[in-house]
Amino acid sequence: MASKLHLFLLLSFSCASLRISMAGDPDILVDFIPPPALFGPPAGNYFTFTGMRSLVGAPFPTTFKILKATMEEFPALEGQSVSYAVLQFPNGTVNPPHTHPRASELLFVLMGSLQVGFVDTTNKLFTQTLQQGDIFVFPKGLVHFQFNCDAKNPALGLSAFGSASPGTVKVPSAVFNSTIDDQVLALSFKTDVATIQKIKSGLSG
Repeated sequence: MASKLHLFLLLSFSCASLRISMAGDPDILVDFIPPPALFGPPAGNYFTFTGMRSLVGAPFPTTFKILKATMEEFPALEGQSVSYAVLQFPNGTVNPPHTHPRASELLFVLMGSLQVGFVDTTNKLFTQTLQQGDIFVFPKGLVHFQFNCDAKNPALGLSAFGSASPGTVKVPSAVFNSTIDDQVLALSFKTDVATIQKIKSGLSG
């Protein structure tokens, strides 16, 4: 009986481990996912993304800006488990706390400096000030942020993701710009409804 129980637990653990290991992008059984037949057979241009050309020679934005190359913008990425984003930080701007539920993020600082951090499942904060040339990894699914605390100089980062569709859940918007009842939020944050409504008003403005 004990040996059967041991075997059952071992099989259960193996199945659970398999499900966890497959939680990212599914593997494909072909070289790549072709475009719909109505577009004809793929050529080199199908595997080329030109959306980043808008950055070349352009003035730096005055507010924080993200330019993405995910499966949504670049369909050839489907099944390839990779995507990119260019992050532009004018001085004093922040990429607010958010998560990527389907991918870890590898941030490469191309210009300037950034204060970054993430919070693990024990609520421990890991922070670091990155300089030009530094790389930082944000583990999959954890809340994290990036902040250009330099009052004078902009910063530029390039993020790579381990998914063609990493997804983004912006914490402030997900909490305060959703349809969660104000009373629920007030009780959760140990405040009153008026304060919750004031926060919502500030985020919507």
